[in-house]
Amino acid sequence: DNLMFAVTAAAIGAGAAYLAMGAKAASKGRPKGQAGPPGEEGDRRYLIGGNWKCNGKLEANKERVKVFNEAGPIPSNVDVVLCVPYLHISMVLSELRDDIEVGAQNSGNFSSCGAYTGETGAHQLKDIGCTWVIIGHSERREGFDMPGEPNELCAKKCKIAVDQGLKVMFCIGEKKEEREKGVTMDVCAKQLEPLKSALTKEDWGKISIAYEPVWAIGTGLTATPEMAQETHSQVRKWISDNVSPDVAKAVRIQYGGSMKGANAKDLLAQPDIDGGLIGGASLKADFFNVINGIPK
Repeated sequence: DNLMFAVTAAAIGAGAAYLAMGAKAASKGRPKGQAGPPGEEGDRRYLIGGNWKCNGKLEANKERVKVFNEAGPIPSNVDVVLCVPYLHISMVLSELRDDIEVGAQNSGNFSSCGAYTGETGAHQLKDIGCTWVIIGHSERREGFDMPGEPNELCAKKCKIAVDQGLKVMFCIGEKKEEREKGVTMDVCAKQLEPLKSALTKEDWGKISIAYEPVWAIGTGLTATPEMAQETHSQVRKWISDNVSPDVAKAVRIQYGGSMKGANAKDLLAQPDIDGGLIGGASLKADFFNVINGIPK
């Protein structure tokens, strides 16, 4: 009995200490960010998203957070988001500077808790402090040695995430053979079509479209600024024709095909490119070269 009492007391003490540490960390808050002068004023605020994908163990990602915390000011007309692995969201929410939002790379097609083994719900992401989620990334549409996510499912997940209070970077884009056949916009339109019926006009204010030519992701290949602008312009026209001109004018369209510091300035200078969804470069200090690549 005495042993059981001692073990119980120790457990209670450890639990209390853990809660106290958590309360102390919460009261301390995230490090303060630093706003810099705005870039050139346009029709829309810029949106630079980072997608860490399945990269980094805990200590490596802590170091990345430290690098970004010390990277200097962010132009005041740029919104910045990092979408990190699920396991590291809480760490990033505690340690990352407060002028960079935190998001996830996917969320489920259900709106409440239940028997969804291995899944994470948008309501859970919202509850822990995420503000954004990526939906429909080409890697998930393609699948990982299993069937990928069809267009209708991506649209459903987007609507659920928006209804749960998250903002969404909704990905579309064509493969290399589709680009070569000249059907880029046909592919993008098919990916956007179910979104048109899933979202209300008000919902569109909570999403961005991330155009990611699949052939340029992680390959080092990049669409020329002129190629990217042409597709972005066509996507905006599709939204104008199929949703509304007001939504088309307001919605942000990011470029997501191997954007990095070396090419960001030329891409972001295009009138219909409102930011980027950055993969490899978001794992390095070069991410801030992208952020500061907006027109000045």
